[in-house]
Amino acid sequence: MNRELNKGRILGGALLATALCLGVGNLQAQDGRKALSNPAPTYPEVARKLHLAGTVKVQIVIGTDGKIKGTSFIGGHPVLVNAVEETLKTWKYAPSSAETSTLLEFNFHP
Repeated sequence: MNRELNKGRILGGALLATALCLGVGNLQAQDGRKALSNPAPTYPEVARKLHLAGTVKVQIVIGTDGKIKGTSFIGGHPVLVNAVEETLKTWKYAPSSAETSTLLEFNFHP
C-alpha cells in the first residue's frame, strides 16, 4: 500500500510539473500583447494597518478590443484581491484579432 502511495505521488508530481511547463510556455506565447494602460494597484490602507503582505495571482482574459473581459483569482488575501480587482478595471491592451489569456502576479509589501 505504501508503495502504491509513493507511485501516486511521483505520478502526480510529474503531471503537475508537465502542466506547469505547458502553462509557462503558453504564458510566454501570449505575453506579447502590448499593455496600453496598466497602472499598479494601490496598497490598501487597511492592509497597511494590518501589516498584510502577499501575492495576488489572477488569470485574465483579454478581449479583442483590448479590455479585460474576465478574471479568475487564484490566490491572495481578500483585501489585496479587491485592490487588484479595482485596478484591473482600468487596464487596457492593444486590440488583437483573437482573445488572449495570461496569468498576472501582484506583490504587496508594506
